[in-house]
This record gives sequence, C-alpha cells and structure tokens, in this order.
Amino acid sequence: MPKTKFLSALSCTAMIALSMSASAAFAQDTAITRVTAPLPSQAIQELRRNFNDASINALTFHEMDSIFETLPVEAGEHPSPLERTDKTPDFTYEYNGQTHAFEDIFERTFTNALLIMKDGQLVFERYRNYTGPQTRFLSMSMAKSITSLLVGTAIEDGDISSIDDEIVTYVPELRGTAYDGVTVRDALLMKTGVGQEDNYQPAPDSEMARLREESMILNRVPSLRQAHLVERADEPGRTFRYLTLNTAVLGEVVAQATGKPMPDYMSERLWQPLGAQADGFWLADGVPGIGKAMNGMGFNAVARDYARLGQMMLDQGMANGQQIVSPEWIEASTVPIGPEPASANYDQGYQYQWWTLTDSNAYMAIGLQGQFIYVDPDTNTVVVKLSYFPLGPQEPYRESEAFFRAASNWLAE
Repeated sequence: MPKTKFLSALSCTAMIALSMSASAAFAQDTAITRVTAPLPSQAIQELRRNFNDASINALTFHEMDSIFETLPVEAGEHPSPLERTDKTPDFTYEYNGQTHAFEDIFERTFTNALLIMKDGQLVFERYRNYTGPQTRFLSMSMAKSITSLLVGTAIEDGDISSIDDEIVTYVPELRGTAYDGVTVRDALLMKTGVGQEDNYQPAPDSEMARLREESMILNRVPSLRQAHLVERADEPGRTFRYLTLNTAVLGEVVAQATGKPMPDYMSERLWQPLGAQADGFWLADGVPGIGKAMNGMGFNAVARDYARLGQMMLDQGMANGQQIVSPEWIEASTVPIGPEPASANYDQGYQYQWWTLTDSNAYMAIGLQGQFIYVDPDTNTVVVKLSYFPLGPQEPYRESEAFFRAASNWLAE
C-alpha cells in the first residue's frame, strides 16, 4: 500500500493556517478589527487551547458544543430511513506486512465509532468511549468536503454562475488581497497560489499562534481576517498547497452568493433534503449574532448522518427520494483530472475538497486525527470512522486506509 503522507495534508482548524510573512501586519493592533464581546472564562479558554490533545480528545471530539460557540444546522421532522441488515465482520486486513483481525482496528487506530454500509444497508455499527447513535462527532476537515457539496448546490441553483468566476465577484472585500484573481475552482483544488500551507503545531510565540489565540480561543478576531494577511507565492491554478483558509473563503463565497448564513443554507439545501436524523452544528468563531461558521473544520453530526452523506455520494447525489446534488458535481468532485498524486508530497489525488485513492475509484473525506467518510463506488461500500488519533503520528492514517480497502472487499454475507 502507498506510504500516505497524511500529516502535512490534514487540517486541524481554520485558524492555524496562517502566513508567516504576515507577522508585521498582524503585530500592529491598528491593522486588526477586534470584536467587543465578553471573553470566555479561563477554564473554557484552556479547553479550547487543548481540545485536540491525546490525553482528552477521546472525549472532547464529541463534546465540542461544551467548549465552543456553535451554530445549528437543523434537520427536518422526518428523517430518511437507514435500512440495516446486521452482519458479523469476518475479514482481516493487512498492514505493514502483518495480518490483523477486524477487532484490532478499534484500539490500534483510536476508534470512537465505526459504521459500514454495503449496497445501501447499514451492516455494522459500533460506538465506544461513552458514545452512541445520538453522539455528535467533530468532523475536522471532512467539513471541507461538505463545503464542496454546498458550492455544488449553489452552482446548480444559479447563485454561483461558474466555478471559473473569481472569488472577489462574490466576496468583494477580498479585492487587493492574495485572493484577488483566484477562482472558485482554484480554491476547490487547493491551488490558490497563496504562499502558505496548514501548520497545526505552530511555535507558541509565533504570529500564527497569536492569531489562533485571538480568533479561535478568544473570539475577538474573525477567522477570515487571515485572508487579508496571507501573501501570494505564485500564480493561481499552478501549485497544490493544502490550506484550510481556502475552504473558509469558499464558505464565504457560498454565504454571500446565496444571501444566507452557511448553516441556514446547509440546513435548507442539504441537511433536511438528505433526511438527516439529527441537527448538526458548526463551531463558530464568535458569540451569537457575530460569529460565523468555521466551515473548514468545524462541523459536528451523528455518525449515521455522516453515513447518509457517504451513501448520497455513492448514489450520485440522490437521497431520500430526491436529487440533492447533481451527478455531474459528484463526478467532478471525486474523479481526478490528471495524474495522481496531487503533488510530489502526496500519494493521493485531490479534487474538489475530496481525496482520491491511487489504484482505486474510491475516495474519502478526511479530517485531522482520524475522521473519515470512505466511499467505494466499485463495491457499493461506505465506511464512517470517527477517531481520536494523537496529533502527529502518520501510522494510524495509513492503517485505517488499509482497513477501508479490506472492508470494501468484504462480501458481508
């Protein structure tokens, strides 16, 4: 199996991907517009700083509404049925030259929840660490793939005319920034030309850490302020650089193009038509009435609704008896154009905020520290895995991918 370099690819938050070259600008208080609002308590500030630490993330990753401000994504009154036929997984998986039993995946890769769907039916479901079917789990960067779906629906509805439109057409306040001249397509492909990639372990005294503190921890600076600080490295459309800020900008494009806050638009256009069984929520970068959705990493939902999303992708945008996302957008988002990998640093492809796999038609939504929606059209398989990886090691990602491939080949008889 390929040696996946996940660590540099997966984002923790939309606040950490910052420009080192913007230090001087950020250091001047006059260059930053701060929100006037009561600060969170010291205890909550400390939880926000440390929520992804390995010692507590088995809990915090499914208790984010106890730590951050949130914005609801309302489900409808009648969830779509999730048909199930329980099966006992009897397969093994190969990783690093060794054969592992199915049960090994839970402790070896820090698993809170695992769901497997075959041919549209839920065949396996397990929760651990005091979680269950009503637990809402943090998506991390799976939220990027959800944002891509919302871009697709906004295009289908005519709110966004074309992915080749420039971002400033919809977000004019970004004129004069590094995003001036960047198209929606460039941002979807992570080829904006912005000279920064995600770094989720910034030095404590760095300007990156300072802006993370101001935005994510204290909620005093809007997260999109980053877009005014980053600098251009090369021409848009040329170089793949994985940057959560690009997705945050896409979220603002959707909001301004549709005239609706992103959580409201998502509820109306995706979550309710999907037949989601429970409200989801976005983490917000500020208090109610001020904060916006952290759409690059901050969505939370129950595991079964992530499975519904995966099944919708498998069914070419159909769910709950209706066409929610066009099949053309599903294909454009998940079928790689050009050779995989996306760049010399990755052994996976990347389309419109979805990761594609070499030697397979499968693709994935991936979030930092082990959040996955795996979709394999060839075997009609969807796997949802919600985890609590330690921040840093790459092995759990690689082993999880090996497991997904084995689950995909499992006949579930």
